[in-house]
Amino acid sequence: YFSTLGKQDYKKTKPMLRATRLKAEAKKTALGVKEVALVLAAILVFLLAFYAFFYLNISNEVDLDLDPDEN
Repeated sequence: YFSTLGKQDYKKTKPMLRATRLKAEAKKTALGVKEVALVLAAILVFLLAFYAFFYLNISNEVDLDLDPDEN
């Protein structure tokens, strides 16, 4: 099995071997769609939590400023 693979590679020219190697390396280092989606989802969750925290703080301060006994 391995000898047939070696013979096939031996028949290839050097530029073909280089192109195959570069393609394999690019595949290893390329970011997948899953990784990008996970990073974007994490950033979105962080921003929503940040927004919700400040929204709740501001709405609580507004409620404290409105005194129902004034008028």
